Amino acid sequence: MTDAQAPGLADRQAALVRALVAGEAVPAGFDPAAVGAAAHALRHKRAREVAARHPELVHATGPDFTERFVEWARNRPKDATAADALRFARECGIPWPPSRPGFLAPVSRLLRRLRSW
Repeated sequence: MTDAQAPGLADRQAALVRALVAGEAVPAGFDPAAVGAAAHALRHKRAREVAARHPELVHATGPDFTERFVEWARNRPKDATAADALRFARECGIPWPPSRPGFLAPVSRLLRRLRSW
């Protein structure tokens, strides 16, 4: 490959990645069905990652978490898993993260003791 061909290849690769993860059009020369299947699989993988790390979000969403997340992710590139979870919950109106009363109380007590010393 010559230096003149490299920018064209990089542009095609970037377009393919956008089609896979951001819902953009499949670039010329690629099989739309194959790219669509791969994109679908990647969205399901994202849903599994969020579900594994944040089961309380799955519970808050209800039995259709996977379908809702996959649809939500269709035109949104992946972010970090925690950021994906938070953005999904906020944009779908799901009350999450759950409040945890008393969770920080021991930390607050410890900080007060440290300050008093």
